Amino acid sequence: MSGKLIVQKFGGSSVANTKKIMLAAGRAVSYKKKNYDVVVVVSALGDTTDELLELSKQITRAPSERELDMLISTGEQVSMSLFAMAVHKLGYEAISFTGAQVGIITDSSHTKARIKDVNAGRIKKELAKGRIVIVAGFQGINVDQDITTLGRGGSDMTAVALAKALGADICEIYTDVLGIYTADPRLVKNARKLDRISYEEMLELASLGAQVMQARSIEAAGKFDIPIHVRSSFSSKQGTMIVKEAREMEDVFVSGVALNKNEAKVTICDVPDKPGVAARIFGDIAKNNINIDMIIQNISRTGKTDVSFTVMANELDKAIAVAKKISDSIGAKGVTKNKDIAKVSVVGIGMRSHAGVAATMFRALASKKINIEMISTSEIKISCVVKKSKGEEAVRTLHRAFNLGKG
Repeated sequence: MSGKLIVQKFGGSSVANTKKIMLAAGRAVSYKKKNYDVVVVVSALGDTTDELLELSKQITRAPSERELDMLISTGEQVSMSLFAMAVHKLGYEAISFTGAQVGIITDSSHTKARIKDVNAGRIKKELAKGRIVIVAGFQGINVDQDITTLGRGGSDMTAVALAKALGADICEIYTDVLGIYTADPRLVKNARKLDRISYEEMLELASLGAQVMQARSIEAAGKFDIPIHVRSSFSSKQGTMIVKEAREMEDVFVSGVALNKNEAKVTICDVPDKPGVAARIFGDIAKNNINIDMIIQNISRTGKTDVSFTVMANELDKAIAVAKKISDSIGAKGVTKNKDIAKVSVVGIGMRSHAGVAATMFRALASKKINIEMISTSEIKISCVVKKSKGEEAVRTLHRAFNLGKG
């Protein structure tokens, strides 16, 4: 090994077809020419994962999660082999591996597994031979030797995990845009690219709906201080560095606005208002491996209360089934759902030392007659649930209210 090592992750449109795979392979080779050891992580081609999921739905609406992982993990295997062929065509040595072959060991939570360990020995052996190593992202293997997948955006997690295991100098995430923006540039025309952003802010933005990177990968990168460069697959321009918090970052009290349209609200109606009931509700939900985002409980005036919470839209059916069982067991009056919601959030580490962010946010939304259904806060973010039809307008309104645009 040369001593300098880079992990590159290519996903989305950068591996949409064979022509773009050739361009991405050229990126990898350009670093090899600079005497870097190069490890590449790839996602599935274009919309392959969605197409595979659609195939499963043609068989059953409730497939086994183990078999679902067996199915959707194949997309990345196609990409990795084609990428290796592309490198070969450019005159360089390469070898491709599945997640299992390079020792990515996960727990057994199918479709959203977490990495427990990485045995990087095989990768190091191939790098020592001068080869570019290509790894199928998004997947691993559990102790029972079953293939698992890491959830949406899981190839980001693969890249960060390999960067940590190999002691990489940098981890590059190639995307469809030039970097991280103050808002989705498809929604806000004057959104501004950030030169850098803290792990903490990026984690919040990713978990709140910004689709540039998977939230868990940011969490891991921050924990191990792995520098990440988010940049465009189709431009040589500098992107956005995700780094540790710097003092000057606090001068900007809002760094970005995020929108998530992929949540749904579940309400358990007329819940008995007595100690232990909330613990029972959310304990049972946790046992079923359903992730809860926001929670609200109405004030009780009659000994009964409504308990609402939000989940990812793709887990709504599962959450409703569990909630109905809970409702019956605790003597509540049934369960309702609402898929017509969106979550809009403002994020910034400067919010810790700047008052008035919430007031500005609520005033701005009120000025456009955008009603707030739920509110959640932390040290560096404020999130509001609004009607889905108002989500994009809410983003533009808040972006303007906090003067985040360029020019």
